[in-house]
Amino acid sequence: MTQSSQQELLLDARGLTKYYPVKKGIFGKTLAVKALDGVSFELARGKTLAVVGESGCGKSTLGRLLTMIESPTSGELYWNGQNLLQVDHRAQALRRQKIQIIFQNPYASLNPRKKISQILEEPLIINTTLSKEQRREKVLAIMAKVGLKREHYDRYPHMFSGGQRQRIAIARGLMLEPEVLIADEPVSALDVSVRAQVLNLMMDLQQELGLSYVFISHDLSVVEHIADEVMVMYLGKCVEKGSKEAIFSHPQHPYTQALLSATPRLNNHGKQERIKLTGELPSPLNPPKGCAFAARCRYKMPECEQHSPPLQQYSAQQVACYYVQQRKDD
Repeated sequence: MTQSSQQELLLDARGLTKYYPVKKGIFGKTLAVKALDGVSFELARGKTLAVVGESGCGKSTLGRLLTMIESPTSGELYWNGQNLLQVDHRAQALRRQKIQIIFQNPYASLNPRKKISQILEEPLIINTTLSKEQRREKVLAIMAKVGLKREHYDRYPHMFSGGQRQRIAIARGLMLEPEVLIADEPVSALDVSVRAQVLNLMMDLQQELGLSYVFISHDLSVVEHIADEVMVMYLGKCVEKGSKEAIFSHPQHPYTQALLSATPRLNNHGKQERIKLTGELPSPLNPPKGCAFAARCRYKMPECEQHSPPLQQYSAQQVACYYVQQRKDD
């Protein structure tokens, strides 16, 4: 039983896929780019699931599917047991209310022509029946929670620093009182000195409001600070999943081991071997027949090039790797 299933299960994704059709030439056949290829996870109330991997692994696509910015090609998504992918008004309203997103770049995600008050009130105008005065009071209350002052209410985005803009973006995500926030690289566009402030703010809000986060990042040092569980992705698939402690102390998949070996750590005990990956990510337009990581893996076996390994439970985490399976069987 996973950590999520022992607590109140809030979000349950099953086999989510996203394929983009691409036509080769005028008369060529249509192929599918498999940006996301059968990803499943569970998220408990008040917990943070970190989704990590290098560029092109599908983590941002997952974030867009969870917020229904894009619709999945197939799969299921449940909130408290209720199907969020139903095509009806009630399910759509529930998605908007319960799941919100914080985008990576606060410079691009805020409309420069609108005041902060207009940006923050917009979700309330569209989704609630609050009066103008009630909307103003709610906006000011949320602004105070994220560390913004009342005098910021009528200012424009260009009048704020990067850290303040991301606080505004977080405030916008909280306006409908969601239970799940999708944070897509929320601190990667910020100065290093500001990142810790925003991360600590997010953790304080989680504690105060009982929020759950899907935290998408390529920075494992940030993930180690904020996550409860970690899902490692490679070419649209999950290759390893488990608690933060298990992933960081005993990574099983060769790809996870390589990612962690490249991450500076303050609490390293002894010298850590740096694992250098050679080659590039395979094309999602033409993925390899077997394991997508096989061409870059130092433990590659003949079976890896013939079949895609299933995600299986090994001690404290789930891993998709024939080498790990063989090692456990020996």
